[in-house]
Amino acid sequence: MSFKRTAIAAAVMASFAAQASSHREAPFIAQHPAVDGTDFYMFDSYETGRSGFVTILANYNPLQDTYGGPNYFALDPDALYEINLDNDGDAKEDITFQFRFTNTFKALTLPVGNNLNLPIYSINLPPSGNTSPTLNRIETYTASVVRGGSRTGLPQPITNAADGTTTFTKPVDNIGNKSIPDYAGYAAQYIYNVNIPGCGTQARLFVGQRAESFVVNLGEAFDLFNLNPLGKTSGNPNTIGDKNITTIAMEVPAACLTADHLSASTTKTPVIGGWTVSSLRQVRVLNPNPQTPVTGGNAFGGPTAGPEAVGGAWTQVSRLGSPLVNELVIGITDKDKFNASQPKNDAQFANYVTHPTLAVLLNTLFGNAAKVPPPPRNDIVEAFLTGVPGVNSPANVVPAEMLRLNVAIPPTAAASQNTLGALQCFTNAGAVSTSNPGCDPAGFPNGRRPGDDVVDIELRVVEGGLLGAGDPNQQADGSHPAYTDGAAISSGNFGTTFPYLNTPEPGSPNGMNGEPADGTGT
Repeated sequence: MSFKRTAIAAAVMASFAAQASSHREAPFIAQHPAVDGTDFYMFDSYETGRSGFVTILANYNPLQDTYGGPNYFALDPDALYEINLDNDGDAKEDITFQFRFTNTFKALTLPVGNNLNLPIYSINLPPSGNTSPTLNRIETYTASVVRGGSRTGLPQPITNAADGTTTFTKPVDNIGNKSIPDYAGYAAQYIYNVNIPGCGTQARLFVGQRAESFVVNLGEAFDLFNLNPLGKTSGNPNTIGDKNITTIAMEVPAACLTADHLSASTTKTPVIGGWTVSSLRQVRVLNPNPQTPVTGGNAFGGPTAGPEAVGGAWTQVSRLGSPLVNELVIGITDKDKFNASQPKNDAQFANYVTHPTLAVLLNTLFGNAAKVPPPPRNDIVEAFLTGVPGVNSPANVVPAEMLRLNVAIPPTAAASQNTLGALQCFTNAGAVSTSNPGCDPAGFPNGRRPGDDVVDIELRVVEGGLLGAGDPNQQADGSHPAYTDGAAISSGNFGTTFPYLNTPEPGSPNGMNGEPADGTGT
């Protein structure tokens, strides 16, 4: 297997675009965190016994503080969340997974004297067991699959394989160890085996809070890269290491995602392209006298209306495929436009790829220490818009930005994964050799795994580390400097089983008696 070093450079250069991946990357979406897509992962499952499956993770609602009560971080019941897949290279969705959420309040009350019961202030009361919180808000969702256009195809419900039902439960966020003593066990109850129409093998589904999976020295990165990129390779802070995220996770048989529906005369491909989007209704009207509807009627008496009424067509407000693109590649006046756009129309953003402002800024900040190759960066276009030929580019591809995965490339076991993804696969001659020490062709940019340190990969590439001969950073021995943000990812940042992302950090680390949960006292 071989492909051009410049092609991978294109993919990772484009991806370096957001040091915090896609957290709060555009003016409009920064005001609507519940529908802000932050990271998108798609990779061949490497959990033992799950060969032939693809895991897809779509993260939303960025930078969740663990103590974010009393409401925490429910997803928006007035929004539509989608995962789109293109399996024939035409830059249009062929399969779409759609998710709608419902948040039902129960109006739990407590007696406060004088024969008066009043609703409690929080979303929970003391639990009835280690994995059985007493909740004042129940979060549920439905999931559907659409084949063909996401707005023209017919949604078909995804069903629980255990009982055929179509409504699933999202576990409440990790309030703390007193409210939910065994959060890992509690959340695991809501990993479902599901039946997807048109797919003969069961899939798995989970939606819930997880520990933030992205690792970055965030403050320094956005303070005009206030760091030494050739300094220490680890030890800098992972600024968002104490944050949580909300994850929509699916594990689907690869055979259900590839283009096996194509005619015999059409070249079939094992490559799938993916991106996640969220949409809101076009019209929102605020209620000047709102009350929250509850289960079993209104606790306060009489009919009520919620805080707002929505209507009109779905309007896309967030989009994320390859990591980091909108944050540091797209110009600030086009960020909202990119979030509302579709991959098939990505030619309109071509100038941002061939003439990246990030490269100019790095040269301005670091001068000769950066040596960023000058524009136009025509090498970027191939991987950013088409995938890497011979690896993850389908035949007759229409240029478009998305995360592309070749499901025919076997996954790498967790213990053998290289956090630099495919970076070590490159030879000095500009080709790829899978015999290179550390070469991991199953890593980014061939899809993306939780353990791929995309910041370091992309930082090295934007400096020209994969361009081969003629790159101003290339050393006499053909090597390149190890540019880094110094926030190192490790195996402890992610798991080895579905849904792969770690149990979320608790709002309160103390145990039932108010002491630290590890029993060490104060």
